[in-house]
Amino acid sequence: MNNKYKHIFFDLDHTLWDFESNSHETLLDMFEEFSVLKTGVNDKHHFIKRYYHHNEIYWEQFRKGELSREELRHIRFRTTLNEFDIDDEELVKQLAVSYLEILPTKTNLFHDTIEVLDYLTTKYSMHIITNGFEEVQLKKIVNTGIGKYFKYIITSEAAGSQKPEPAIFRFAMQLTNAEIKNSMFVGDSIEADINGAKAVGMDYVFYNPKKTPHKEKVMYEISALSELKKIL
Repeated sequence: MNNKYKHIFFDLDHTLWDFESNSHETLLDMFEEFSVLKTGVNDKHHFIKRYYHHNEIYWEQFRKGELSREELRHIRFRTTLNEFDIDDEELVKQLAVSYLEILPTKTNLFHDTIEVLDYLTTKYSMHIITNGFEEVQLKKIVNTGIGKYFKYIITSEAAGSQKPEPAIFRFAMQLTNAEIKNSMFVGDSIEADINGAKAVGMDYVFYNPKKTPHKEKVMYEISALSELKKIL
């Protein structure tokens, strides 16, 4: 146990909860549910790839405050459908609702998530800081059964701020009665997680499961969650 730390904060999506696998399963389910997709799109995997492309762009705009939550939920599907010459606003609305209904029912975690949480739970107070929609994120946590490991779930909606903004970290410190000096953050995004932790002076671990090359100087970097055992 690293006696320096009392609180460990985790990101949720792409760090504990396997967003890529769960999102892919969700989009495949939606192809089966909406016949117009099966008739209007020749290659569902290409459609999904293009959706991810647009979603990433719009999430970045959402993080910067350039899009509202409702705009994000719809524009990512509208733009993707338009690329396949499908102009159907009712379908856009149905897909936006269906995606957020199905997604949190998926329960794929990274393979060593439970192992690591079991190891850490007796040693530290653990919490989550996530930029995801509160209702959706809480459902993910309940459905995967990992809620028992975390004392507080801090969402950007509740904090009124998103990572990497310092305000969400300060909100988390106040809520959990933690201090920056005795806290560690674990996340997969250099921009949102690592830069956010750096901005408030919090120690951090960059989770990089695909070993994606980067030029960032980081405090700790791991490619498997089980490597946290060597640090904590």
